[in-house]
Amino acid sequence: MQDLTLVMAQLDPLVGDIPGNADRAIEAVREARIEHGADIVVFPELFLSGYPPEDLLLRPSMETRLREARSRMAAKVARDVLVIIGYPGRREGKSYNLAGLLYNGEWLDEYAKQALPNYQVFDERRYFSTGERSLVLDHKGVRLGLLICEDLWDGGPVHAARDAGADILITLNASPYHQDKPAERLRLLEQRAADVSRPVVYVNTIGGQDELVFDGGSACVDAEGELRVLAPYWAAGLMPVQFVREDGRWVPREGEIEPQPEPEESLYCALVTGLRDYVNKSGFDGVVLGLSGGIDSALSLAIAVDALGPQRVQAVMMPYRYTADISKEDAAAQARLLGVSYQVLPIEPMVDAFLDTLADTFAGTARDTTEENLQSRCRGVLLMAISNKKGLMVLSTGNKSEMAVGYATLYGDMVGGYNAIKDVYKTWVYRLARWRNTESPAIPERVIERAPSAELAPDQKDSDSLPDYDVLDAILVRYIEGDMSAEAIIAAGFDRDDVYKVVKLVDRCEYKRRQAPVGVRVTPRGFGRDRRYPIVNGWQPGE
Repeated sequence: MQDLTLVMAQLDPLVGDIPGNADRAIEAVREARIEHGADIVVFPELFLSGYPPEDLLLRPSMETRLREARSRMAAKVARDVLVIIGYPGRREGKSYNLAGLLYNGEWLDEYAKQALPNYQVFDERRYFSTGERSLVLDHKGVRLGLLICEDLWDGGPVHAARDAGADILITLNASPYHQDKPAERLRLLEQRAADVSRPVVYVNTIGGQDELVFDGGSACVDAEGELRVLAPYWAAGLMPVQFVREDGRWVPREGEIEPQPEPEESLYCALVTGLRDYVNKSGFDGVVLGLSGGIDSALSLAIAVDALGPQRVQAVMMPYRYTADISKEDAAAQARLLGVSYQVLPIEPMVDAFLDTLADTFAGTARDTTEENLQSRCRGVLLMAISNKKGLMVLSTGNKSEMAVGYATLYGDMVGGYNAIKDVYKTWVYRLARWRNTESPAIPERVIERAPSAELAPDQKDSDSLPDYDVLDAILVRYIEGDMSAEAIIAAGFDRDDVYKVVKLVDRCEYKRRQAPVGVRVTPRGFGRDRRYPIVNGWQPGE
């Protein structure tokens, strides 16, 4: 009986670090050979450049660096192992998204991705030309058909590879996470395998890159679409798949199948992974954040500690006269609970100094949000000063519901280098806080139970300015992610005044969101790469 060991290299490359990524690949092949007896090692899409390399692909030296990296791999990769790895490359003046095949020091062939995604966060047609042929390689008695990510979603290249004689389909992927994406991906994988009656190996990348985060979940399904092997989500590593030849067909043996995380755990892991990789890959010593005693900063602190460790996190309470005593108590309690550095820096003297300076300018005007925003901006100045002095990145803490309607202050609570919960609706902030406390105590219960408030005015509550968050989030999901019109949302059962208030706020606050820190994208349509509305426009919400 013939058998074959294929190892899925679910690893975390660094975008632009071509020499380092090549070294990671060389070491992974060595380990796969020693630990698993690998015959084949498969890496994710564009592994050598990292994904997405964006306009680095336009740099003249990109091709030179890739050529050097591939030469080094040819010289150093373990013999008797077929390596399938992704990288960008040029052919006859055109750029392609490629999967290269390396064996015994020789690059045998290259497959060019045929289906180029150009929607949501994907912009591949800006950089790549479309591949025009299937590639099936005969290796040790098995015919391997290659695919790259969108080829699987499109479906056409899957059937073409089967028709070209493939026994096993291998797909290299850089498939970013959003909520419900892991289950959607597995359903697609199972469907495609059953459609063509061929086993499919799916190798995905892992880790965070700017606002994108990749969850792994590399897998193998058999020719009937049954899941046989599933690598862990949110963990880098090597996962073997054993194939045996039975009755003229290559069949994957049942291997390790990692349990799929619950929705709250998966989302929380995405936020931790995105923040950890952004801070570490950028070279920051740690983070500093304003800890207000509210739910958003409390969840952000827990994420930061889980991502970086308490020794790399500094929390600062910056009270003003409207800050409730329980906010001060809860912030201090959480800082002690999580073991982070904690300071209290009152801002009243700073606010008073600004107001004194502006007294003549403001003479004859009524108090309004200007004075509230001054409080927030004083806090932003303090956080940025600490950041400059200590080399800590400021972690912004606004949630998606607030960012959608502009319930945030430019150059105040919006200052920062990254926002872990930027794409998390307020209702999910509460769900995540409750879930995190089931793992270990991290957020004081009173923080979760209190009515949310910006505490910029006496007895202020978020509900004074906005619909209840259950209603607000339901409207926002329909408008932002579903592209539903105001009238369509009203027809779905929502109050007309609420709907028009919310959608007008969303449209009016685009200029704010353009100036907000980048954050982890975890919904199908975050504020960033995949939602690109003009700041100045005359569009009217309605039909």
